Amino acid sequence: MAKDVKGFMKIGRTSSGYRPVCERIKDFKEVALRRTDEESMEQAARCMDCGTPFCHWGCPVGNLIPEWNELMAGGYWKEAAELLESTNNFPEITGRVCPALCESACVLGINDDPVTIRENELAIIERAFKEGTIKPRVPAARTGKRIAVIGSGPAGLSCALQLNRAGHQVTVFEKAPELGGFMRYGIPDFKLGKWVIDRRTDLMREEGVNFRKGVNAGVDIPVSALMKDFDAICLTGGSREPRDLDIEGRGSGGIHFAVDYLTQSNIMAAGGTVPPEELISAQGKKVVVVGGGDTGADCIGTANRQGASCIVQIEVMPRPSECRTEDYPWPGHPLLLKTTSSHEEGGERMWSILTRKFLSRDGKVTGLSCVRVEFTRPDEKSCPVMKEVPGTEFEIEADLVILAIGFLHPGHPGLLTEMGLEYDKRGNVKTDDKYRTSVDKVFSAGDMHRGQSLIVWAIAEGRRAAHHIDEYLTGQSRLPVM
Repeated sequence: MAKDVKGFMKIGRTSSGYRPVCERIKDFKEVALRRTDEESMEQAARCMDCGTPFCHWGCPVGNLIPEWNELMAGGYWKEAAELLESTNNFPEITGRVCPALCESACVLGINDDPVTIRENELAIIERAFKEGTIKPRVPAARTGKRIAVIGSGPAGLSCALQLNRAGHQVTVFEKAPELGGFMRYGIPDFKLGKWVIDRRTDLMREEGVNFRKGVNAGVDIPVSALMKDFDAICLTGGSREPRDLDIEGRGSGGIHFAVDYLTQSNIMAAGGTVPPEELISAQGKKVVVVGGGDTGADCIGTANRQGASCIVQIEVMPRPSECRTEDYPWPGHPLLLKTTSSHEEGGERMWSILTRKFLSRDGKVTGLSCVRVEFTRPDEKSCPVMKEVPGTEFEIEADLVILAIGFLHPGHPGLLTEMGLEYDKRGNVKTDDKYRTSVDKVFSAGDMHRGQSLIVWAIAEGRRAAHHIDEYLTGQSRLPVM
């Protein structure tokens, strides 16, 4: 079946959409619907097969997007899956939660809606799983080299998978009870069902990767033992030190970090329990989410499902444009207004709002004292300067405040301190261009080395680190560096 080369001229962009709001806010099941294979093939036919495909440039893992779109449009699903997995270890995850930098760089997007690359990717990999074409790839021979990967987030898992396929014996240490890192404990099930992670890690076990859950490397296993027992170590523990809002009233009860709130929710969604005295619940409460990013949106979706009485999300930056501006020319990823499935479920959004202090009564938060701000440039060469707008002070009532304002750097006490590693100026683990730290045979990848970023960047970093670790151990590597 040949692809229609003029498909982009005849077919408009259509997305799969979501389950009805009235239905989905009653549970934590995935909200996104799935297209039929025929609909996905039609959307793949919109790909222009550009001579210079900028989507490659926009994708951190270098997905061969026009190639697998053409295969998919022509009905060659198995071949499309093989090509997709050649560059991306976990397309079933990026196909669900990636912000699709590739779509921002799509050439068709210059004067039309870009190709639904992320959804096409998901359609390919899910059909491959359904048909049983995704099978364990056990190495034909082992090198005898032993590698420890510390952390089971996307960087750690991709690094471990690549090194195992190179024939090394890999052990992944995860201090949490289950695998996946922030993918499991930070992303709600309504965006990423945890069965997706389990399905992939089960395959990795069959391929020969060892997992040790509930083991805090550097504490439960001393650094000296790690250095002695393994030929190389890769640190992929993420960036988990949350950014705080150190203002008056911060010590009041009812103010929590988003990571703590989402972790608890994910534990309970998986059937676990949280001690009543530690429980963070939005049920019947007036919730304010500080921070306008994806994590803040996840908190909104979670609070709605917990039965919050009302939700307000505030962001200090101005409201983004709904269309590209001259500040974000193609093919770069633009800062645009993003309305997620969680925003559609209810809640008010406010921009250019600065929180001055937290209000409280009897040690419990009762609200926020805020002021509107504006950003101005003294001249064209200067960065925007934030200024409070006189006379715009106001208060927001709140019983629960969630701080979703990002992360600073990895936690230093414990493993990193014990190893005596050097940090960069932001407090991340310092490496060279081959992911080597200041300590011999110790590497680092993902957010722990890069700083807070995207899952797709973590996968890319894990793959690249695996190439250089393989090269370090054997003198050369056949693993791709992308």
